[in-house]
Amino acid sequence: MKFIRDQHDKVAPLFEKGGKLEKFHPAWEAHDTLLFTPGLVTKAASHIRDALDQKRMMITVVVALLPCFLMAMFNTGYQANVATASGAAALNDWHSTIYTTLGFAYAAAGETVSFFSLSNFVLGAIFFLPVYITTLAVGGIAEVLICIVRRHSVTEGFLVTSALFPLICPPTIPLWQVALGILFGVIIGKEIFGGVGMNILNPALTARAFLFFAYPTGISGMAPWLPFDTANVSAVAGKAGLPDANSGATYLAMFADDSAVGGFQGFAMGSEQWLNAFYGLVPGSMGETSALACLIGALILIVSKIASWRTMAGIVVGTVVMSLILNQVGSGDGVQTILDVPFHWHMVTGGWAIGTVFMATDPVSSPFTNKGKWVYGVFIGILVVLIRCVNPAYPEGMMLAILFMNMFAPLADHFVVQANINRRLERRVA
Repeated sequence: MKFIRDQHDKVAPLFEKGGKLEKFHPAWEAHDTLLFTPGLVTKAASHIRDALDQKRMMITVVVALLPCFLMAMFNTGYQANVATASGAAALNDWHSTIYTTLGFAYAAAGETVSFFSLSNFVLGAIFFLPVYITTLAVGGIAEVLICIVRRHSVTEGFLVTSALFPLICPPTIPLWQVALGILFGVIIGKEIFGGVGMNILNPALTARAFLFFAYPTGISGMAPWLPFDTANVSAVAGKAGLPDANSGATYLAMFADDSAVGGFQGFAMGSEQWLNAFYGLVPGSMGETSALACLIGALILIVSKIASWRTMAGIVVGTVVMSLILNQVGSGDGVQTILDVPFHWHMVTGGWAIGTVFMATDPVSSPFTNKGKWVYGVFIGILVVLIRCVNPAYPEGMMLAILFMNMFAPLADHFVVQANINRRLERRVA
């Protein structure tokens, strides 16, 4: 490391003020600070020393996301093999070519899929890693170029955005949509407001919201999010058509569908299905299916004090209260609808878990005051249940609930601060 440090110090004058490559200083600084701790210190009093800087904060969030990364790769491959075993034909594209070239094969029709098979992880990685690499490359280049133009320092904030965005994408998303989405998230969701620390919206959710409204058929959540060509499904072992509901449609899509066949009426809401959703063994966006993986991440973030437990607890309270109210509204007609979905099912389906732990707790786009975090979290919990239950065309809800409350986070802080000021003025007068 000393050799690398010495080489960096030799070329440093080229990128400093007055050097030949001065305009590329943000790009050089980003590379230097990624490898080493910044050598700059505050020259004048007074200042506070703290072991936590932005680099450590962002890296801690990425570490907390590792369980979601692993589940994203495992479950995508596992769902693919379950679907082939159910009778669907594998998509004959470059994903399949790489998979077979590596010596793996899809599960045959009627075959029992091995849960611990390495093929599940390999197949999922073939779908997940290109999305992640595209996000890093396109978004990273955009971030650096913007910082060069504005002469800002390149910070580690994009590390978290680049880790979150692939996790909330379906496995079949085209890579050009990934590039377009992350560009929108970085430029419109963050840089247009002034960069890291200035944005009012979560960049990763902004990118996904753009793709959702621009290309709804590919990312809406209503269609089966599996790596298969649903327009060219062959009959295998006497079974024609798509895989059964548990292998194809997401649970939220079934809840929104009140039909007796393939919908909520035919869905057995038992403990086994709930555990599958809790572990993440269900179709959905690649990294959002496992509530267990998100719970592990939540413990890491709470113990390290990176994320606010108040925001998470507020979302839980809001979800429980709104679910119980809607359960009473929907329980009187005798027909099972999405209004009857209990709160513990809302918490393990869709993007509720990853949104609660990693999206809503973004320190920039969420409130700064403790009471404001409670208000912010409670309203997110209320809104996500309302959106899921009141709008049957959109069975998700976490994305819009968080983005909506991002805009009201400063207002929550304003009222909390103003209330504190008023109380102090009253005590002063008294």
